[in-house]
Amino acid sequence: MQSKSCSETITIALAQQDFPVGDMAGNLARAKQNIADAIVKGADLVLFPEMAISGYPPEDLLLRPGFMNHCHAVMEDLVCSVRDIDVVIGHPWQAGSDRFNAVSWIRDGEVIGRYFKQALPNYLVFDEHRYFSAGTESLVIEFKGIKMAVLVCEDTWVPGPASMAKAAGAELLLVPNASPFYAGKLAVRAAMLNDRHRECGLPIIYCNLVGGQDQLVFDGRSMLMDSQGQISTYPVVCEEALLCASFEPVSGQLCFTDSQDPGGQEDIIACIYTVLVRGLKDYVLKNGFTDVVLGLSGGIDSALTLALAADALGADHVHAVMMPSRHTSDLSLQLAREQADILGVAYREISIEPGFAALLDSLEETFEGRQADVTEENLQARVRGNILMAMSNKFGWMVLATGNKSELAVGYSTIYGDMCGGFSPIKDCLKTRVNELCVYRNTLSMAIPPAVIERAPSAELAPGQFDQDSLPEYKLLDQILTYYVEQDWSIADIVKAGFDEPVVRRVASMVIRNEYKRRQGAPGVRITSRAFGRDRRYPITSGWHEDS
Repeated sequence: MQSKSCSETITIALAQQDFPVGDMAGNLARAKQNIADAIVKGADLVLFPEMAISGYPPEDLLLRPGFMNHCHAVMEDLVCSVRDIDVVIGHPWQAGSDRFNAVSWIRDGEVIGRYFKQALPNYLVFDEHRYFSAGTESLVIEFKGIKMAVLVCEDTWVPGPASMAKAAGAELLLVPNASPFYAGKLAVRAAMLNDRHRECGLPIIYCNLVGGQDQLVFDGRSMLMDSQGQISTYPVVCEEALLCASFEPVSGQLCFTDSQDPGGQEDIIACIYTVLVRGLKDYVLKNGFTDVVLGLSGGIDSALTLALAADALGADHVHAVMMPSRHTSDLSLQLAREQADILGVAYREISIEPGFAALLDSLEETFEGRQADVTEENLQARVRGNILMAMSNKFGWMVLATGNKSELAVGYSTIYGDMCGGFSPIKDCLKTRVNELCVYRNTLSMAIPPAVIERAPSAELAPGQFDQDSLPEYKLLDQILTYYVEQDWSIADIVKAGFDEPVVRRVASMVIRNEYKRRQGAPGVRITSRAFGRDRRYPITSGWHEDS
């Protein structure tokens, strides 16, 4: 890095915080508090995440004139309040008929520069072309003798904007972000920063959002890359913090002053568990609930959901209901009671037999001459769903669905039954991942009886029923689903990889056939780059079937 006329160390505060969607008054207060705290810390400049004023993603709220007017009014208030420190903050901005994903640079009560995001992502969970016009120009501001440019999130994921900024004279890049989590995302971000270093060689300050927003969770873990390409990461997942970074203009050295990156390989399972807890907590609390209720079966899926809920909300706010039937084993009852006792959550047992028997009696004449089948199994699940929804109505508790991604993928779930709920915390977790997460949780403290993890999965809706009677072994099923759903491999390619063709075709057929169920399911935390929902949008009605 070339020597600079200024050798003074510059301290930049990164406001790695949760800015909830639509809470403009709250976000304004949070911004002002972070600015005040940054001044106390001796920072020269404070950098906020992408769209901090509105929260991200505001989706179709952006189409409401009143929403945009409110964002503008909040920005005016913030601008007028800024003194003694420079502020770089993201927000939506309307200019005539154009709407922008914008960043304003504020100094002494004035906006001295405004940048419009150039690269608008339109893939997976992102659809910014629906809402924004693309910017075309760089923004470079001189600050304490250093020329700094602003880019926004996707601008650093593609070639071009960083080079443009350097050509405009930039010596340092400030990057507000709203980058959501998926497993392995940290390594992907590091690779992206390395790409930008090869492109422009400039140091980068990458400030990321924190918090759950519907199915998305923003994990923070803001990053720095110095002029030599050395990357530092704030190591704690989903933690709100006001981080200070020190920049040495002469050497190009850039590092956190109040946190050390421990380095080493990321613990993916630990990260996923933390993200699931944060996503569940934020969805429940941000939607005005305090308590949750779920059906506790003695099986592994409900056991993991219960542990997540207790960790997210506190045991006092979690209610577990065991709903036994004529098919419920003594072991299931024992394990449900044991886990509730371990976690200290409220526990009750409500038999479904009276409701189930009444339905069978009501339908006896209509079903005369027909053998019992999945119909009677689903009736049991739907009685349980009715009980949980009744408790939700009566006590104001949010119902948590307990289905995993493997079951939802192939339709091994009952619509209006076990799929009932306001939120589905493990909906993006394959069955094998559920097992890994349970094992991990027990390394923190005992939360799930080991017998729950070890027993063979069963819905207990018929005598001697086990999941593997109807499905391929979960290890095999999850491998196929990883290729078919998460990586979009063709049937032919999966077969070439060594899988039995009839099994692959059966699994693919079940995935496609059950799209209608998933469309009616509760939202849940996204932990992969191909979750059901915004990531994967398949038509319910379609005449196309894959033959190869």
